[in-house]
Amino acid sequence: MPKILNPADKIIVALDGMQWSEITLMLAKLPELRWVKVGLELFVSEGPEVLLALRNQGLKVFLDLKFHDIPITMSGACKKAAKTGVELITVHACSGVKALSEAQASALEGAAESGLPAPTLLAVTVLTSWDQKRLSEELLVEQALQSRVEWLASLAVKSGLGGCVCSPLEVKSLRRIYPEPFELITPGIRIDRFNLDDQSRVMSPCAAIKAGASRIVIGRPITRDPEPEKVFKRLCRDIIC
Repeated sequence: MPKILNPADKIIVALDGMQWSEITLMLAKLPELRWVKVGLELFVSEGPEVLLALRNQGLKVFLDLKFHDIPITMSGACKKAAKTGVELITVHACSGVKALSEAQASALEGAAESGLPAPTLLAVTVLTSWDQKRLSEELLVEQALQSRVEWLASLAVKSGLGGCVCSPLEVKSLRRIYPEPFELITPGIRIDRFNLDDQSRVMSPCAAIKAGASRIVIGRPITRDPEPEKVFKRLCRDIIC
């Protein structure tokens, strides 16, 4: 693994469950922070203006709304999202090649119309809260979870997307198939292996980066800690392992 020159660039802090006032206080404590994730809860409570507010603070934004709809709707949503200037946008891989391809084309178009760099669309494979048992019993998917992730990643590549979201457990196999610069973004990162919250497929920060993750996403272990700056600095040290 190449030497990591800027470990802070590998860490995306998920702002889910926070109010803007809380975010402002936390950001003041994390001057080295480079990336933040805006999910559904924050986007709904604060509106699209939160994206501009974060970018005005010099932060790169991962817009994690996981678009999944008919092609024309996904296309329009991704075009509008690209015009906000965010760097990463998620769509569900299981929306299919037509929707993914049109979403990718529209994102490029939206960014170009606004004079902004094109965002990277990331296809969500299988959420980290799912395990093999639930996948089989609740969705009747008999395909092995690992194979399922690899198949959905192949749809993303076929559609021209720039990366995937997967659990850290699938990163190593996907990285063998899809070398960089294809992005592999991994939630399901836990510092304390006994505190999983709602995650099922997890890994430590160091192990995920070693496996080939482009960046790791971590939220509550940082945002819920009374001293987030200490946790963030520890993470930066850990991923250089």
